[in-house]
Amino acid sequence: MADLWRVDVVVPAAAVPTFEAALDDQCDALLCFEIADDGPERGAWRLEGVSAQAPDRARLDLALTLATRAAGLPDAPPVTVERLGPRDWVADNLRAFPPLDVGRFHLRGSHVTTPPPAGARRLVVDAATAFGSGEHPTTEGCLRALDDLGKQRWGHRRRPRRVLDMGCGTAVLAMAAAAQWHRPVLAVDMDAEAVRVARDNVRRNGLAACVDVLRSDGFRDRRVRAGGPYDLILANILARPLAAMARSAARTLAPGGRIVLSGLLASQEARVANAYRRHGLVLERRYPIAEWMTLVLRKPARR
Repeated sequence: MADLWRVDVVVPAAAVPTFEAALDDQCDALLCFEIADDGPERGAWRLEGVSAQAPDRARLDLALTLATRAAGLPDAPPVTVERLGPRDWVADNLRAFPPLDVGRFHLRGSHVTTPPPAGARRLVVDAATAFGSGEHPTTEGCLRALDDLGKQRWGHRRRPRRVLDMGCGTAVLAMAAAAQWHRPVLAVDMDAEAVRVARDNVRRNGLAACVDVLRSDGFRDRRVRAGGPYDLILANILARPLAAMARSAARTLAPGGRIVLSGLLASQEARVANAYRRHGLVLERRYPIAEWMTLVLRKPARR
């Protein structure tokens, strides 16, 4: 096996999505995981990228500088770039990811061969070049919301008719919704690599009959709008785009439907929630996990 190049950077939890996006163009594969030790880095996240070619250091430094400014950090985090020997570095890192249980959902990498818990909804999601393998608190918050929504009635029905996963990444949320309700789910992302990874994951989990993956910049594609109204919209992105899409999301959400919002810090909750309240949505439930927040809002039914 050929030598590989490794890029390593440690950032605060709140900066993970920003730096993940910055490193996406610099690396062939990217892994993100929380540091679990008791040292000074506890609570931070490590981003490890791997490439077949040596990274362009000037481009890498510029990307990290811009990410530092966008994340509001006072200084750029130190970065390590090293050449690795001939080993399957990605496979080695995948083995370090244990299965994750959130409510009735059981997430695991393809390297895990032990049986899942009885009654669990198993989803196979490998850490890859799209964000969303389940470890981040934002994904966990959405899965907890989905698990709770699975126990509720949807008006006179037991389950939603149509579901939209906006900014789907690896499609973990779209697959969770499909596995829970066996209803049509549209998974949308503007990034071509995320769409490729999402489609691979959907096929691997045997959910291609339920989940359709589409490349679109938000609600701009007519197929996204034509697929509605949606009884449930899932959006795990960032606070600013969440607030910006409030009008489009509210229009596309069916009366009585719900939207699950995540990717925002607890300090950003009021700004995002108010953007949706202005379009008639009502806050139904909050899921705080560490400094992150997941919100569930409902569109009142027509009278």
